[in-house]
Amino acid sequence: MTADTAVVIAAKDEAERIGPTVTAALALPGVDLVVVVDDGSYDKTGKVARAAGARVVRHSRNRGKAAAMESGAEAVRLLDGDTPRHLLFLDADLGASAETAAALVEPVRAGKADLAIAMFANRVKLGGHGIVVRVARDGIRRATGFTATQPLNGQRCITRAAFEAARPLAHGFGVETGMTIDLLRKGYRVREV
Repeated sequence: MTADTAVVIAAKDEAERIGPTVTAALALPGVDLVVVVDDGSYDKTGKVARAAGARVVRHSRNRGKAAAMESGAEAVRLLDGDTPRHLLFLDADLGASAETAAALVEPVRAGKADLAIAMFANRVKLGGHGIVVRVARDGIRRATGFTATQPLNGQRCITRAAFEAARPLAHGFGVETGMTIDLLRKGYRVREV
């Protein structure tokens, strides 16, 4: 299988979990690069990620998830050859379960989606976050007509062209919602997997 996908992981103070996440990400089919953006950690997140095989970009202070995603994507762009890699964004605390992200890469690699968003099989009780999910879902639906099942899921695979079309990314908790709305409005294909 041709390596055409890079994993980008935004991480802050995840030294205990980042190693297994990087290891699982590097084992994904088609992945030849994992970039961890250490977003102002106080622990050894960057050192552990590097030891596990990731390239590490460090923010000297916490700049937030959107800035970390953009820094990671830029690092990948600088390492890309003639053909830009797809970008697979994963959370730092996934550990070995990052291996399930292979399902996100396939529709993007096959040209069936420009953005593939993970859907968790087992829904967890979200408490107050359930309200935020409903607001995000409703906002996406009203803006685009698309009803997202899990609008805030950070596990997503995206083509380079779609990522560039979504920039600049919304900051704060709106990064995933903003990305989805921006891409749908611009005619990109979004799929939940």
